[in-house]
Amino acid sequence: MTTVTLIGTRLADVGREFVYEGESADCEGCPYRGQCLNLSEGTRYRVTGIRENAQTLDCAVHDAGVRAVEVEPASVPANVPAKRAYAGSKASLAGPCPHTECPSHGYCVPDGADFDEERVIDQVLGDPPHETCALDRDLTLVEFRAEE
Repeated sequence: MTTVTLIGTRLADVGREFVYEGESADCEGCPYRGQCLNLSEGTRYRVTGIRENAQTLDCAVHDAGVRAVEVEPASVPANVPAKRAYAGSKASLAGPCPHTECPSHGYCVPDGADFDEERVIDQVLGDPPHETCALDRDLTLVEFRAEE
């Protein structure tokens, strides 16, 4: 489902993905709060369209202002335990990982998914990008279904 919202003009590119983090303290008193703070906190979104002929609005958070865009919830690529990695099944992340230099770290600790939630697997993508897991976990790279 497409939603119209406001994001920073520097971020307003079709295809850009972001996780909505919620309200900033600088949003207090802003006349555009209703149009800007209308997404679900912690959800990953993809910009699907930019509203043409929409003016750039001043913003206390974004230095170049904000503009109207169309967004929809996006899927989240993630590593999950291999024994639970089947399309259509539910799985959760294996747990925190301190190895930030690992090529899989962004999939083991992905933006837009929490450790304490189960998500539906839309698609199994295959082997994760790392050669060996430093925590000795048997993982598979999947795509979690976009939240509604």
